Amino acid sequence: MKEDCIVTRLFASVGVIALSAVLGVTTYMIVARNTNDAFAACRSGNVAGGTIGGPFQLTDETGASVTDQQVFSKPTLVYFGYASCPDVCPLDNARNVEAVQILKAAGLDVTPVFISVDPARDTPATLTEYTDYFGSTLLGLTGTADQIKSAANAFKVFFQIPEDTTDFYEVQHTTLTYLMLPQTGFADFYNREATAQEIADHVGCFLKSS
Repeated sequence: MKEDCIVTRLFASVGVIALSAVLGVTTYMIVARNTNDAFAACRSGNVAGGTIGGPFQLTDETGASVTDQQVFSKPTLVYFGYASCPDVCPLDNARNVEAVQILKAAGLDVTPVFISVDPARDTPATLTEYTDYFGSTLLGLTGTADQIKSAANAFKVFFQIPEDTTDFYEVQHTTLTYLMLPQTGFADFYNREATAQEIADHVGCFLKSS
């Protein structure tokens, strides 16, 4: 039933995809360029700087409180979305998990993280069920509305929950994946067009260069 539910959602709508292109450009514009960038050869674009990411406190799938320092204690691919997302979230999370598996085969340890922007529906139990579909590596995080807003703001992530939430509703949100490195912080971002292999290649370059 769980697999059928997820697969059904994959083809339910395409509205968020168009939004992601606009938001991707917005995020690109706010990231500072750095001509002295030690990781320049590894990046997917002309990006660098520390304007993405910041302190947050969220709740993991066990109900425990976690901070950004705990989550980013090792290289991490971060994606914001929601478990009821009918299309892009399952595809993007599956792609990120695949990239992590490619990196693992190369001896590189990276964590894929899924941060919910729909705290009313995405409880720790809901996220446990959702992330289990992708295997054992994807870490789901939720929190209060204020905690989610704070984390999203730190990553310059846009999301909008509709006013009418009485029935099934979709949440508009940024669909970028962010690479976070210990000590370095934000390193790069990947849009929806990036493949698992492309992400793995770029992340591997960062890790081997650090």
